[in-house]
Amino acid sequence: MSLYQLIYQSQSLVPFETPELTALLTQCRLKNQREGITGLLLYTPDGRFLQVLEGTPAAVRQLYYQCIALDPRHFSCRVLSEGPCQHRAFAEWRMGFRVAQPQHLRTLLGYVAPDSPGLLVPRPHTRPELLALLHDFVAQCQAVAPWQEHPLV
Repeated sequence: MSLYQLIYQSQSLVPFETPELTALLTQCRLKNQREGITGLLLYTPDGRFLQVLEGTPAAVRQLYYQCIALDPRHFSCRVLSEGPCQHRAFAEWRMGFRVAQPQHLRTLLGYVAPDSPGLLVPRPHTRPELLALLHDFVAQCQAVAPWQEHPLV
């Protein structure tokens, strides 16, 4: 079976509160279990999402392009990276979740503020680099219920 990863970011129209996030995670985890999709979702209090989806090419592409990208609860969906992969980076989660701060996303994505001194702007991270940074971020975060998902066994 070939594997595929897709990483995207988006902005919610209205910031999600705990009940909305809990419902979203419950729905995503059930659907992902049925479709054989694993991954990670980061959410910032200002309403930004960064998500990694992993599974078969058909399942991942259908989920993103037919569901996520068309979801009216968010806008500015932008694929950061997608393509075949050798193994799942987040195989232990149907949909892992962590709260991130805006500065965490800027660090993960290599953002440089327009008023930063210096002439060199960093290049975007490759998918393996971004996945390694995401693993480090998750390892440093403390998960708080209801976000915690027990690893798949």
